[in-house]
Amino acid sequence: MILEGKNVCMETLLSGQKIKKVIMKESFNDEIIQIVQKRNISFEFLNDFEFQKLYPKAQGIVIEVEGYVYESFDKALDNLSPKPFVLILDGIEDPQNFGNIIRSFEALGGDFIIIPKNRACGVNETVARVSSGAFNYVKIVQVTNLNTAIAFLKDYGFWIAGADMKGDTLYDQLPVDTPLALVIGSEGFGISHLVRQNCDYLIRIPMTGKINSLNASISAAIIMSNIISRRK
Repeated sequence: MILEGKNVCMETLLSGQKIKKVIMKESFNDEIIQIVQKRNISFEFLNDFEFQKLYPKAQGIVIEVEGYVYESFDKALDNLSPKPFVLILDGIEDPQNFGNIIRSFEALGGDFIIIPKNRACGVNETVARVSSGAFNYVKIVQVTNLNTAIAFLKDYGFWIAGADMKGDTLYDQLPVDTPLALVIGSEGFGISHLVRQNCDYLIRIPMTGKINSLNASISAAIIMSNIISRRK
């Protein structure tokens, strides 16, 4: 996986993740160079014209890393915080949305994110860049069946809240003092039918403007922020 841009490269270097190689343009002058040298990572410089041609959006540096390694569900469940919070993404396909959700989740705090293996965006180069490197610090579990995963969470005492425009509970009235999993649905279709049936709450953000919907990453950030702030 090739990561482009100073922010994602810096965070990936600082995270301690195994890095295959670093490529920089000749005129690149940043403290990142010292970090690369200190970690004894293989690196090379390309002349500015060649670098720009190969990596037009890279801000002078790219790093090559192994593909993202997902957390196992069992391990994630064995390492829960005292008051756990999990985010379930039901069919998020836009890497921009996924990357922004990871960034918000890391900033606000949570145990792990669950995504489905099929018909959903995985962790790729765009997701990594948009997350500004936050993907290095967030546990992401990839499962075959979300409903089976929800059943396991319920066995662990979790309550499941699905974000739904027609939900009968306002998002800021959701009980938050129990183990909680928040479900965010896909950009076009929302939460799938079976997942919706398995939710204990369907919550909504009240809308007063002319545009009566928010994209998935904004909805997730608003609800997560409210949950975390009320818990504190």
